[in-house]
Amino acid sequence: MRFRQAFGMAVVGGAAVAGVLAVRRWQLRWGATGQEAGGSLPGDDIIANPDLTATRAITIDTSSGQVWPWIAQLGQGRGGFYSYDFLENLAGCDIHSANRIMPDWQDVGPGDQIRLAPQVALAVATVQPGQSLVLHGGVPMGDTSPPYDFTWAFVLNGEPGGATRLIVRERYAFLRPWARVLVEPVEAVSFVMSQKMLRGIRDRAERSAATAQSPAQNP
Repeated sequence: MRFRQAFGMAVVGGAAVAGVLAVRRWQLRWGATGQEAGGSLPGDDIIANPDLTATRAITIDTSSGQVWPWIAQLGQGRGGFYSYDFLENLAGCDIHSANRIMPDWQDVGPGDQIRLAPQVALAVATVQPGQSLVLHGGVPMGDTSPPYDFTWAFVLNGEPGGATRLIVRERYAFLRPWARVLVEPVEAVSFVMSQKMLRGIRDRAERSAATAQSPAQNP
């Protein structure tokens, strides 16, 4: 009887662990194909051997030229991150996501600081206008240096028929033994915010493209 109980508990426990791992894998690869998740992207060379990688993607029904301006103006004090502003602002990030393209926020180059919050920024590592933007850095813990190195890549790939695949990749290298304990919960939150951001960029780009293509109305 005890053996049957132990065996049953082991089966239930194993199923629970498998379920958690399956959900985690889905979160880390939300929307991405196997090829996208396993393929190389700009910025991968900055952290050659990451401890944690998340690759997420979405199809946008317009050209990369219509999507890029929304990527170029990312950042606090700029176009925001097109996600759940109210959640970010609960943490004091002061994010206000733009619903239109702002010409003053379109110039972005290597070394520029893209703020996540008023006192927190990542540096632009590489940029290929119309194709990719890679941010690099870490978030310090008070007076302590960041416990991890981090890259955040935004990549646009053209699709047949004029659509675009937007691929977003996060790569972490842990610099402290306890960094995983911090990053894993952060990555769960990042999933929630990232999928909203991807959909926010998609909706804005498709809407602005449709507006641009609509015939001018007679006065």
